[in-house]
Amino acid sequence: MGQVLAIVSQKGGVGKTTTAINLAVAMARRGVKTLLVDVDPQGSVRYGMGMLSQHYRLGVSDFLQGDIEMQDIVRPTTLPWLRVALAGTIADGGTHEDYHRTFATSPRFDELLARARERGYVVVIDTPPGLGPIVQRVLANSDHVLVPLQCEPAAVQTTAQILRGIRGVVMQNQQLTFDGILLTMYEPGNAVSERVAAHVRSQLPQLVFDIAVPRTVAAVDAVAAGQPVVLRAPNDAASRAYAMLADQLVPRLQ
Repeated sequence: MGQVLAIVSQKGGVGKTTTAINLAVAMARRGVKTLLVDVDPQGSVRYGMGMLSQHYRLGVSDFLQGDIEMQDIVRPTTLPWLRVALAGTIADGGTHEDYHRTFATSPRFDELLARARERGYVVVIDTPPGLGPIVQRVLANSDHVLVPLQCEPAAVQTTAQILRGIRGVVMQNQQLTFDGILLTMYEPGNAVSERVAAHVRSQLPQLVFDIAVPRTVAAVDAVAAGQPVVLRAPNDAASRAYAMLADQLVPRLQ
């Protein structure tokens, strides 16, 4: 049976989608059967994966409505072990409030995960920021959760909120394992960035990965080009960090 890993954060702009994309790609490159699922109505995975044509228009939001089947939204990629289910037409417009309600109640989300598990996928889910109904539903159906944390003071202030939220879900979903906090956008030599990283590690020594994903030019260029940095620049420091993260997580997820 496959496992489900949720990527969650209290605020946006901390590298959540970038982490979901590059971790999924890094695992697939290791021969892990991986399904990357975007449930964020902003639909940023399509940009990070360069899947912008009308061919990829339908996705999770459309599947939840009950009009199409799973095979209509699970798309192949250039990597033989990676499939992607994008957010769908909600990302092009529509009422996010309706999507939130549908997501919170539709049995089709459970069906999507159940079928992916049965087929042996490791499912990596990119979620919207915060702890709203979508994230609550995802966590209630996940086996693992990872929290990206940007190495900036404003991001640190949200850490306690997201950890409290995860603890609350664990009381209901006892199979959920908190894998850790991933420091992102780390800038060696930047006093503020280094101070934030040191503070988080000292306050939460058992919860923080020893890996920090640095902010690099190659990573920024990869986002602009619609390519995962682990494919575009595999020798870049950010790529190596995601590769090491995949090495740590794969044994837990298989």
